Amino acid sequence: QVQLVESGGGLVQPGESLRLSCAASGSIFRVNAMGWYRQAPGKQRELAARITDGGSTNYVDSVKGRFTISRDNAKNMVYLQMNSLKPEDTGVYYCNAAIRRSRFGPELDYWGQGTQVTVSS
Repeated sequence: QVQLVESGGGLVQPGESLRLSCAASGSIFRVNAMGWYRQAPGKQRELAARITDGGSTNYVDSVKGRFTISRDNAKNMVYLQMNSLKPEDTGVYYCNAAIRRSRFGPELDYWGQGTQVTVSS
């Protein structure tokens, strides 16, 4: 069994910051790419930021320069530092990880339960 648990969401005003955290736990051999997806009300889920196990990152254009994704491989954790938040960043943020549970087993996608981020004055 593998679990991803997010924390750090909340209500902030425009221009403020939040830091999201996600911890992967359970029967894990290796965690490969990790990422943060978000889903705004009435819209499809989109990739906000992604980081490989080697540390390479990519971001959706709308968050470049404001969000920073990072990870701690020893702890199987991924973080999303969100600065200069805008109302359009509002949504549920989901942690995602590609995990191998054994040396020769398949790589599977796992998801957290989501954490709400609301940016409003």
